[in-house]
Amino acid sequence: MGLVDDNKNKEKEASEDEGGAARGGGRQMSDDSSFYTTDQEEDNDDESALHLGPQCSLKEQLEKDKDDESLRKWKEQLLGSVDINNIGETLDPEVKFLSVAIVSPERPDMVLSIPEDGKPRGLWFTLKEGSHYRLKFSFQVSNNIVSGLRYTNTVWKSGLRVFSTKDMIGTFSPQQEPYKHEMPEETAPSGFMARGLYTAKSKFLDDDNKCHLEINYTFDIRKDWASAD
Repeated sequence: MGLVDDNKNKEKEASEDEGGAARGGGRQMSDDSSFYTTDQEEDNDDESALHLGPQCSLKEQLEKDKDDESLRKWKEQLLGSVDINNIGETLDPEVKFLSVAIVSPERPDMVLSIPEDGKPRGLWFTLKEGSHYRLKFSFQVSNNIVSGLRYTNTVWKSGLRVFSTKDMIGTFSPQQEPYKHEMPEETAPSGFMARGLYTAKSKFLDDDNKCHLEINYTFDIRKDWASAD
């Protein structure tokens, strides 16, 4: 799909470590016995930004060390199918998220468009209690390489934080074709106390701690999937 960072496998392993449970077992918001928590603090997503040195446009990066054969090959691999004639001189990468799909073996994929303002109106989706599912995001990268793209998600019920996670997505070069990235499997909680309305906030940040998208939304958990999406 164009993801060509040499550290891809290390990032993937870090994602699994941060996610907690192994993918085979899935991640749960909480058990029935400890579904409500007393921790009302929001995730501290504003971690100290990494200082990676002066940022350069892709054209400048290509000109640097052009006589070094190993660096040239690495850059060619990283940039993949980028059209050098159309990249311009823009320093900041632009990441545009197009949609998110809820993928579950129990039902056809639910594909949800992502509003540009990151604020879906009303109830965004419904999950079946106890169901296993994954989130699959579709997004485009333009202008420059986005490094260390990561995902954070925090969920509240009745004002109490019940779930929080962070996942590494990776490093991506600009291309016209959208990328698709599937998150680790999660398991919706089940039981009487688990059902109801939730609020959530998801963020996508890079190594410079730039937030490319913040989504604030509501969803609910029911005995079964919604009959119409």
